[in-house]
Amino acid sequence: MTELPLFPLNTVLFPGGALPLRIFETRYIDMVSHCLKSQQGFGICLIQEGGATGKAKMHRVGTVAEIGDWSRGEDGLLNILAKGTKRFRVVSTRIQSDGLNLGEMEFLPEDPLLPVPENQRQLAEILRQVLLQLEAEHTELDYSDAGWVGNRLAEVLPISLAQRQYLLEVEPLKRLEILQTLVQSLSVN
Repeated sequence: MTELPLFPLNTVLFPGGALPLRIFETRYIDMVSHCLKSQQGFGICLIQEGGATGKAKMHRVGTVAEIGDWSRGEDGLLNILAKGTKRFRVVSTRIQSDGLNLGEMEFLPEDPLLPVPENQRQLAEILRQVLLQLEAEHTELDYSDAGWVGNRLAEVLPISLAQRQYLLEVEPLKRLEILQTLVQSLSVN
């Protein structure tokens, strides 16, 4: 078990994904400073109830974020690029005196390298087209890996946060099955 700071947000971060954040609350500025000094990450969990600036009930499955880059803006806010690494399940939480959530977590198995099944290869092509349209920058592109394709599609498709959270929690081939159904339903509408 590992204890890491938790950052409840109204978004879902997937392993391999990037999330730009503007940090303004003191507890999170202190968290980022500590993470940079100790070279450790923090957990990002989707908010179930509450808000990002107060008390929040979070989903139990989230993603560890490492700080890829940071700067202080002219407005004094801290800008960071959080990079998703591995999924975790929160076993227990506690709150520090400054209001920062800490979570005791167990890491979930990393997605195994699996080829995209033949009947779902169109998902990789759809993803390629979407990323070209968005001019999204990814340092690693792997359209043959089921986990990578599923994670990136879950990030860019116009689906609900609840759907994204569920996709984060399932294994890669199940993720692709669900995404295939979602893509088909989106193309009908």
